[in-house]
Amino acid sequence: MSGGWVSIVGAGPGDPDLITVKALKRIQSADVILYDRLVNRALLENARKETELIYVGKAPGLHSVPQEQIEDMIIHYAARGNKVVRLKGGDPFIFGRGGEELLSLAAQGIACEVIPGITSASGAAAAAGIPLTHRGVSASFACVTGSRCHGDQPPVRWDILSHSVDTLIIYMGVSQLSFIREQLLKSGKDGETPIALIENGTTSRQRVITGVLQEMDKVAMNANLMNPALIIIGEAVRVRDQIAGWAAAAEYMTVS
Repeated sequence: MSGGWVSIVGAGPGDPDLITVKALKRIQSADVILYDRLVNRALLENARKETELIYVGKAPGLHSVPQEQIEDMIIHYAARGNKVVRLKGGDPFIFGRGGEELLSLAAQGIACEVIPGITSASGAAAAAGIPLTHRGVSASFACVTGSRCHGDQPPVRWDILSHSVDTLIIYMGVSQLSFIREQLLKSGKDGETPIALIENGTTSRQRVITGVLQEMDKVAMNANLMNPALIIIGEAVRVRDQIAGWAAAAEYMTVS
C-alpha cells in the first residue's frame, strides 16, 4: 500500500457554497486536485498555493481525457505519497463514475474515501422551487441518464419509468429531448404532464424553462437551452407555480 491517499469528492451542483465542510477540508489539505468541467472554479481558490491543479474535464461529445487515463493519473500521484482529491461535479456515485475510480484504487491497494456531494437532481430542483416529493402529488422519483438513449449500453426502460414513478429526473438528456419525448408518449405518458428544464442549476446563470411533455423539445429549442441542464417531468413541477412569489424573489433568472 502506498503512503498516499485519495478522496473522491462531490463538489455539488454548481453553487460553491453548497460544498460540504468535509469536502472543503480535503480541498484545503490536498497536494494534487484533479477536477472536472462542472466543478465551480471558485472552490479551487481554497487549495494551497503549492497544490497541483489538473483539469480532466469532459464535455458532451468530446472527452478531453479518457476515463482510464484519469484513473491512471490518480493512481500515479497517490502512489508517490500525495494527498489526492478527485473533485467531481454533483455526487461521485450519481452518474459521476466514482465507482469505477474507487475500484481502480482498491485494486492497487491505495487508501481512499468517498465524500458525497449534493447531486443536481436535489440541488437544481430545490433552487427552482420544485419538490421531488410532495404530499398528494409525488411519492416517488427516479433519476436516469439520457446518455444511454443510443449506443451499445442497455437502453433506458422508458416504458416502465413512464408509469412506475411520479417524478422523473433526467441527467445528460439535452441532445435527446425529442427521443425521450417520443418514448414517453409512446409508453402512454400524458402529453400534458408538466416539465421543467433547468439550465446551470443553483448558479447565478440558472434558467428554468417550463412547459408540457408533448412540446418539450420545442420549448427547449425556442429557449435555446444549453448544457448543463436537468430535465424534470411530473406533476410536482406545478408546485413551482404555486410559489411564484418566492421564485420571483430568488436570485435566479427564470424563463417561463
